[in-house]
Parts: sequence; C-alpha cells; structure tokens
Amino acid sequence: MKMQDQSSGFFSVLLALLGNFTITIIKFVGFIFSGSSALFSEAVHSFADTMNQSLLMVGIRRSVKMADEQYTYGYGQERFLWALISACGIFFLGAGVTTYHGIMALNHPEVVRISPVIFLILAASLVIEAATFYFAVKELYSNNKDATWKERFEDGDPTTIAVIYEDGVAVLGVIIALISLWLYQLTGKPYWDAVGSIIIGFMLAVVAVVLIRKNRSYLINRAIPEDARERIMELLEEEPLVEKVLNFKSNILDVGVFHVKCEIEFNGAFLLKTMQADLRNDFEDIDNDFEEFKKFAVRYIDRVPRIIGQRINELEEKIQKEMPSIAHIDIEIN
Repeated sequence: MKMQDQSSGFFSVLLALLGNFTITIIKFVGFIFSGSSALFSEAVHSFADTMNQSLLMVGIRRSVKMADEQYTYGYGQERFLWALISACGIFFLGAGVTTYHGIMALNHPEVVRISPVIFLILAASLVIEAATFYFAVKELYSNNKDATWKERFEDGDPTTIAVIYEDGVAVLGVIIALISLWLYQLTGKPYWDAVGSIIIGFMLAVVAVVLIRKNRSYLINRAIPEDARERIMELLEEEPLVEKVLNFKSNILDVGVFHVKCEIEFNGAFLLKTMQADLRNDFEDIDNDFEEFKKFAVRYIDRVPRIIGQRINELEEKIQKEMPSIAHIDIEIN
C-alpha cells in the first residue's frame, strides 16, 4: 500500500473551508430576502460545513507534530479525533437545526418571497460546492492510485473523505432546495419548501453517522488493511530463520502510517546451521576440558541473542524498505 503524506487532505479541506465560508454568507443573504426554509437549511448546512472543516484543519495541523516523550508514536490520531468531533457537529448543528427548522416551517407555513436572485444564489452555490467536491475526489484518487474506489473510501484519509461526503451532500442539498422552491412557485403550496428542508437535514444525519463510525474505528486502534497484513506475513514467512508467526497485531497511527507487532518462533535447525563453523572450532578447542566448556557455554549464550537480534533487525529493515508505511515494527521472540 502506498504511504500517504501526513499532510494529506490539507488542500481539499482548505478549499472546502474557503468555499463554504463564501457560500454561507450568500445563502444567509438569500434567506433574509426570501424567508425560504430550504434556503435557511442550506445556509445552516454551509455554516456547519465551515465549522466542521475548521475542525478538520485543526486535526490535520496537530497530526503532523513530531513524536515526543509523552506520545512516542506521534500525534497522528489527532486527525481522527477532530474528524470525529466534526462529524458530531454535522449531526447536531447541521442535521439537528435543519430538521427542526423544516418541521417548524411545516407546522407553521410562511410565505416565501421568490425572486430570480434566490435561484442565482443557489446556482452559484452549486458551482462552488461541485468544484470543492471535485478537488476532494481528485485528491483521494491521487493519494490511492493503485486502489479500487471501495478501498479508497475504506482506507483513505478520513478528512478528505469527510469533505467528499459533506460537499456531495451539499450539491444534492442545493439541488433539493432548487426543486422545493420551484415546486413552491409552481403550486403555491408552502409545505414543499419545508419538505426540502427536512430532506436536507435527513441527508446530513446519514452522512454524520457514516463519518462518526469511520473515525471511531480508527480511534479504537483499527487494524491495517488486509493487503498490507498479508504482504508482511509473506515477508516474515520467507525468512528462513522464522519457523512460525504468532500473535500478529497492528493499528493505524495516521493516514498511511502503521504500527505492527508480532511474535515469532525461530527455526533452531537453521540457527544451528549458521553457527556450525564456529561451533566446530569451539568443539575442537574444548577437548574434554571442563573449564574450556564453561567458557564455550558463556560465549554461546552471549552469541545466540546477538545473532537473533541482528537477524530481527535485518528483517525489520527489509519489511520497512518495501513498505515505508510501516513506521514502527516490533518483532519479539516467543
């Protein structure tokens, strides 16, 4: 698996942040002039997205801090923590306020002042949301070129995926707002505007739940992707000195940054073969001398751990050279 830059997601989040801040302002202006519930929902939606993407930016910036004595594996999981907080913000601020306003508008219908300006505002919002959505999809693709789309959404940067979901729903939300206002203008029935608001709120709730589940999985030490695990096992089992791999564990520290730990049983016959020449010399030097045998035992006890440790270090370096995403690997003797 390709290792991603720890600043992955920065460009798409920044672009979405600037875009949604602009859209929030023009949508609120449109709501003030029209009184439309659907347009209010869209304005709240964009405001929530702006706040949430600010949180995603905090997570990205904090995740690249260097490891220290307190956090020896670094701060990579801050990205997932702030993405989780952002997803909760979508649920409570975006979905909650939007749905509540739609229900209130349904129970207490108000006249919506329709004008061409409202449709222009929504059209401009649609263009901006579609652009940020496109760049987020493009970034997800460029960081996972060898993966399928299913794998990209399963293992890709959660901040980039959050932008894709949020802006994807935003594009649909603008379309729904346009349709609901058009139906209101066509039929004169105010409930169309309220229904549009409720639908937008429901979509936001679904996206929030999906993102909450995804980031939760990372924060409770989600295992590395299966293809990476299989390749590591292959490399371990190819090593002649390894008899068996036991208790393999892994977790994701950041986007494209993995931690692997396992226990191994050594192949005693192969270890003896690598030491055979030295053992023969020692055997000849002993010549039934107990004092020499004790010296041999000390040298042997001292030599075996060094040989095993050296082979483990070489094996770890081999794995990390092929798979740079393995930032930390701990191989222990069973």
